[in-house]
Amino acid sequence: MKVIYRRCAGLDVHEKSVSVCARIMKGTQVETVEATFPTFTEDLEQLRDWLTRNRIQRVAMESTGVYWRPVWNILEQKPAKLDLLLLNPQHVKALPGHKTDRVDAARIAELLQYGLVRASFVPPQEIRELRDLVRRRVHLQQDRSRVCSRIHRLLELYNIKLSSVLTKMTSQTARSILEGLATAKTMKPEALALLARHKRVRGKQEQLKKALRCQPTDHFRFLLRELLEELDRLTGKMKMMEERIAERMAPYAELIGRLCEMPGVERLTAWTLISEIGVEMSRFPTAGHLASWCGLCPGNAESGGKRHSGRTSKGNRYVRRALLQAAWAAARITRRRTFFTTFFFRVSRKAGMKKAAVAVAHKILALAYIMIRDGSEYREQGADYFDRVHPERTKNRLIQRLERLGFDVRLTAKCIPETS
Repeated sequence: MKVIYRRCAGLDVHEKSVSVCARIMKGTQVETVEATFPTFTEDLEQLRDWLTRNRIQRVAMESTGVYWRPVWNILEQKPAKLDLLLLNPQHVKALPGHKTDRVDAARIAELLQYGLVRASFVPPQEIRELRDLVRRRVHLQQDRSRVCSRIHRLLELYNIKLSSVLTKMTSQTARSILEGLATAKTMKPEALALLARHKRVRGKQEQLKKALRCQPTDHFRFLLRELLEELDRLTGKMKMMEERIAERMAPYAELIGRLCEMPGVERLTAWTLISEIGVEMSRFPTAGHLASWCGLCPGNAESGGKRHSGRTSKGNRYVRRALLQAAWAAARITRRRTFFTTFFFRVSRKAGMKKAAVAVAHKILALAYIMIRDGSEYREQGADYFDRVHPERTKNRLIQRLERLGFDVRLTAKCIPETS
């Protein structure tokens, strides 16, 4: 095989050590130089200096948990000028019986030298920091949802059927009632029901009285107070995190505004897209490559002329989660039907609603790719887009529906007067 890189190295990264193997072409022969370094900061700086002394041009390492990140951060600093590649461990698996740290580093270096590896996407430092903030907010939101579920469980244990009357346990009305349950020892159901101040809930006073008829104990009130305090703490942390994200996202305000023009896409979705895929689209040749990286396109598995499961891959779960939420929101817009609404129901007729949501998410991502790459704005195609593109198909389909209902259909083309 043809040698692509004359000086390159492979790293096998672990929590406490980094094994490195450098492959250097001297004439027609390949010389290998091996070393092992601890993972303290000064040792990683020595690794960087060792690579520089050996005039290594290109370095590859596996994505092993979070242990690769400090190595990457130190090696990407400007004095070293190293071309770094992050590899998917699934793409560089070792043969059974041939797996040690030294062998792994040598295998990665050899595959790199012959150009047989594909680099994973690693955004620049600024985008990585935004990614940490947005992901932290997601984790806080998930913790908050778990606390809400625990509150619901606690109420059910004491047969308080508040969720049977109120749709949201985090609403202002629900919070007033929960605080009343947590603090008052002798408050009657009638008094608790009066805490509901929202117009829609005022007409449910009798249902609330029945739902709140219980015998709470000191143990119940202690647990409920503790859960409400935990809920407030997480809500405050989420607000603080959102303020920090908004401050760091200020340079991308114009892009966020354009992305939010798409139906179903809100500020949090735009934050997720920018923090996960960045604003430089040259890493992804087409929108299809980006959709594959995010896990929003059908899988490709064929053997013996047969096409096997086409289920989507895992991809980037943060982008997938945000875009699927945006897809469901776009599909359920009832105020005005949009292109996404029509597209969702068009796909769901044959593939089902879940696959239709993935298809809409794919479409949103493809449009976001073009808008970020070209700086263009979103242009709504309208709910009748497919009727305008394929009028003959629409006509035939409607005729068939009327004929199935027992009508004899004859159509006459409408004469449109010519304009001078």
